[in-house]
Amino acid sequence: MTTPRAGAAVVRRAGARLVGCALAAALLAGCAQSVDPIERMGRKAAQKVRHHPRPGAVAAEAAGAAGVPAPNAHRRWGLAAPLAPAPEPPARGVLPPRAPGSVPPVIDRVPTKDKVVFLTFDDGAEKDPRFVDMVRDLRLPISMFLADSAARSGYDHFGQLRRLGAGVQNHTLTHPFLPGLGYVDQHAEICGQQDRLQGRFGTAPRLFRPPYGNYDGNTLRAAGACGIDAIVLWRASMQINDLRYAEGARLHPGDIVLAHFRGPSELKGTTLTEMTSRMLRRIQDQGFTVARLEDYL
Repeated sequence: MTTPRAGAAVVRRAGARLVGCALAAALLAGCAQSVDPIERMGRKAAQKVRHHPRPGAVAAEAAGAAGVPAPNAHRRWGLAAPLAPAPEPPARGVLPPRAPGSVPPVIDRVPTKDKVVFLTFDDGAEKDPRFVDMVRDLRLPISMFLADSAARSGYDHFGQLRRLGAGVQNHTLTHPFLPGLGYVDQHAEICGQQDRLQGRFGTAPRLFRPPYGNYDGNTLRAAGACGIDAIVLWRASMQINDLRYAEGARLHPGDIVLAHFRGPSELKGTTLTEMTSRMLRRIQDQGFTVARLEDYL
């Protein structure tokens, strides 16, 4: 994977090529297995996205994110030191304007010099109340990409996280392999979850992550038609014990990090909070802190 130039690190032109059957078979296991693979570091690009003011800075879902961590919270959650405060986010979102009728961009890194990374959690199968405590104690900024089939039994749980500042974003209704579907079915998957989440939380998501990181031209067109502003992939993936990187052996400013809402049955006895603590230690060890993705886009 080549290193992107500064002006093209996040937005590239998207092709409409379909993913081959062999690749599809390998990737279909992605969100179902106990150890997160770097499912598919999607490097397809898209055209530019229109500018939005940062809704994350004013949205109700961000209301609980302000303030300082609870005293000694880092020790409670297995960290040697408190997380460094995130710097002030940009006054305007970093994505450039999008031409009318164009498709949303595909991003896996936010263009910033800030030593921050962005934590994203997928699916919604695990609904551990201790994770709510962890996010509250640490004032941990996260974004949640929820699939209705996994999350529907616990939207109250994810509502608690939202009230603490977590962003709620779209991961389809039933978590299918989207390139295996036509435009109409992809549109139904994406728009259906837009409607479900808006009905539940009062705000339609702006960001979308395709299951397994796979998409095609129909995905981009359907996402744009459903009101999505950006397709969000990732540069690093949290395994049970460590991070795996798309390129190189370390994090870079603005990297988007993938994790999943999973519990001990899928993490070989490890809890969601234990996995997250390990992830935070790896981030701190490399001199980074965590910022809220919606505040930068």
